Amino acid sequence: MKVSADFSALKRTKWYEYAVRFLLGGSVTVVAGLLAKYYGPVLGGLFLAFPAIFPASATLLDKHERQKKQRAGIKQTTRGRQVAGVDAAGAALGSLGLATFAYIIWKLLPVWNVAGVFIAAGVAWLSVSVALWWIRKKHGSHSSK
Repeated sequence: MKVSADFSALKRTKWYEYAVRFLLGGSVTVVAGLLAKYYGPVLGGLFLAFPAIFPASATLLDKHERQKKQRAGIKQTTRGRQVAGVDAAGAALGSLGLATFAYIIWKLLPVWNVAGVFIAAGVAWLSVSVALWWIRKKHGSHSSK
């Protein structure tokens, strides 16, 4: 599968789909904040690594793919679930990158300056996420060669 961006999808997305993403993402963030308040920043930080808009994105991807197939006259399709599954795999890989980011912030912020820590954490997040994506692409069971 080739990674690409389709900005025309922004026009096709309905206002309520943005609202659902916003509400679910905000809810996950509030839960992470409450966990941090009552159980400490380590636990709260772990929940911030959760891809906050993933649940809404997965269901909307499935819905959009089903609608696209219905417009083409195809009654049954598993394409929506497949697209949501690819999105889930990407979210899992991204979560590992975010967990790396959080770990570096947690460990280095007390001993380094803020700018240096954020730069190091950002580079680590990008490196881990890209490396995991590359490994999955080259060695995963669903890789397209």
